[in-house]
Amino acid sequence: MDKTNKKNEILKAMNFRHATKKFDPNKKISDEDFNFILETAYLSPSSFGIEPWRFLVIQNKKIREKIKNTSWGAKGKVMDASHFVILLARTAKDTKYDAEYLKNHFEKVHQFPNQAIEGILEMIENFQKSDFALLEDDRRMMDWSSKQTYIALANMMTSAAQIGIDSCPIEGFSIAEMNQLLREEGLLKDESFSISVMAAFGYRLQDAAKKIRRPYDDIVKWIE
Repeated sequence: MDKTNKKNEILKAMNFRHATKKFDPNKKISDEDFNFILETAYLSPSSFGIEPWRFLVIQNKKIREKIKNTSWGAKGKVMDASHFVILLARTAKDTKYDAEYLKNHFEKVHQFPNQAIEGILEMIENFQKSDFALLEDDRRMMDWSSKQTYIALANMMTSAAQIGIDSCPIEGFSIAEMNQLLREEGLLKDESFSISVMAAFGYRLQDAAKKIRRPYDDIVKWIE
């Protein structure tokens, strides 16, 4: 496929994508297609490559029912969607520059030599202390981690749209209440994670409204 066709294909998918409010409960995404969507999340970039996330695919109906009763934003979606994903973000326990998770990640996953690990941890320390001033409180660290999960979320929604699958990102919930629910279900065990955002995937029941956006020139500014 040439570049022009590929660009047109991507823009067609972006226009197709919308925050789907009602899903067809009788239409299911194939395992092959949803694994493809998950792969695009798995391959997403993260700050310093630390992968500060975990993706919970909630297919258990009882847990979905509890989510419906806890999250006002999930009502009307969580029970009918083919697949429902909770994106967790790692907390300061794992993302602070001196966290054992980071040392293990660079040593075991990336297999960096000790000198390189010392250098990158020093870089992260400076970034967290000075550049972004993240260490003033744990919430700043959590927000930094959470922002990165949205990169994975965007990739999931875009890749889904490219193969004709609908999605809806969901922020309509109390973080404290959802974290408590996840703890009760054994899905948050060691304070390494907190909920970041959720997303429903499936097939729409009705056509989407025409996309409305602010004027392009109001959004995009070229500085030359």
